[in-house]
Amino acid sequence: MNQARSMQNALISVFYKDGLDVLAKALNQLGVNIYSTGGTQDYIEQLGIKVNRVEDLTEYPSILSGRVKTLHPKVFGGILARRANEQDQKEMAEFNMPYFDLVVVDLYPFEETLASTNEESKIIEKIDIGGVSLIRAGAKNHNDTCIICNKNDYAVLAETLLAQNGTTSIEQRRMYAAKAFATTAAYDTIIQNYFNQTQFAALSNMPAQTLRYGENPHQKGVFYGDLNGMFTQLHGKELSYNNLLDLDAATHLIEDFEEPTVAVIKHNNPCGLASRTTIAQAWADALAGDPVSAFGGVIVANRNIDVETATAMDKIFLEVLIAPSYDEAALQILKGKKNRIILEKNGLLPKGKTMRTVLNGHLEQDKNDVILTQENLQLVTENNANQSTIDDLLFADKIVKHAKSNTIVLAKNKQLLGIGCGQTSRVDALKQAIGKAKAFEFDLTNSVLSSDAFFPFPDCVEIAFNEGIKTVIQPGGSIKDDASVQYCNQQKMVMYFTGIRHFKH
Repeated sequence: MNQARSMQNALISVFYKDGLDVLAKALNQLGVNIYSTGGTQDYIEQLGIKVNRVEDLTEYPSILSGRVKTLHPKVFGGILARRANEQDQKEMAEFNMPYFDLVVVDLYPFEETLASTNEESKIIEKIDIGGVSLIRAGAKNHNDTCIICNKNDYAVLAETLLAQNGTTSIEQRRMYAAKAFATTAAYDTIIQNYFNQTQFAALSNMPAQTLRYGENPHQKGVFYGDLNGMFTQLHGKELSYNNLLDLDAATHLIEDFEEPTVAVIKHNNPCGLASRTTIAQAWADALAGDPVSAFGGVIVANRNIDVETATAMDKIFLEVLIAPSYDEAALQILKGKKNRIILEKNGLLPKGKTMRTVLNGHLEQDKNDVILTQENLQLVTENNANQSTIDDLLFADKIVKHAKSNTIVLAKNKQLLGIGCGQTSRVDALKQAIGKAKAFEFDLTNSVLSSDAFFPFPDCVEIAFNEGIKTVIQPGGSIKDDASVQYCNQQKMVMYFTGIRHFKH
């Protein structure tokens, strides 16, 4: 590998001319042929230095309003040709292409343009194509070509060339190549971030509702979207940022249930839920699941609210109530509290994707719209469950899907007895669920347990058994699944695998 490379031909095409005169004069003093385009060519010629026009080399003028100037084989061939490669040498001679020993190119000021305008067309025009390509080509072929892409290096290179009689070392060229790749990587990241942000900025074309504040009073909040497409507000104060988060959680949850069902939501997690033959009984049993947490909660029902249900609901402080409809007399009862928010649910949530911001970008995923049926259950123990217990397992799995991980749900007779959610270990989640159930005097005997993810050890099923819980549903997939299954068989417990994990962060 040649350690030194002398300069014969240089390609210069830059946006920023600051300090370029020092480098151009040094190249001219060393007898280097300079090729250039447009404004750079004019600038160098005004210094009294002869310039070869790139369009004379390519036999094409600058076209498409300057979008295409250097994108040509005679330019890139001269940059990428390997001096020690016989085939490259043969083709360079055949097509009469000059070798470019030096490429001096910078990039359009994309970031500066972003700071000065919101006009999309102007911003897009500052996405450099040829410059990035020239820089990468020069950096790739750093064994033979020196690449300079920052005006701060003009004077340094000029001093180096004059001191080294027009040559650069492989170490110097490799150093400049590293700088070049760092430059294009940073440039592409800025462009990527712009497109990510504009994807979110597209929300600004949707109806905007300024909220009282964000998650906390010192944070500003805005909702972009069409709330009227989802709800009709019949009564109460303006919706808050936190109300909307709870509404989202409540609506996703209730749409998984077909029987008359009521759920109580607190901080995006269900804390009470029951399915019954009447909505009044569903409310009574949902409230019983955690009457303490229900205070100030968001209540969601999937059936009309009648007078009996409204009368019962009116006895406690409810911040938000959501239902598909209300009897007129029921509505009058519920409107008795001035600030109580009463919403009529108009339609189903849209299917498709979910998206959230993270770091300097966003995450997108398919919605978790899986609803298990009995056919999805894989019996992995010697004993099996009766139909009523299987119905409870499927009921519990619907709930566990909508709570923050790690999550454990305890249920019986289609009533949520206890839930542990947002815990850092599955054992802690189970202990929390058991503690909740016991606090409200539920008998856990013959209740079912649902877990949002697998058990890494048999400790959870052992704790469950000691509380009288005999049936478990979980995704499975742990390398120690057999340990949990064996424990269940020893205690004549029942366990089903689903193969579906329900993490929610």
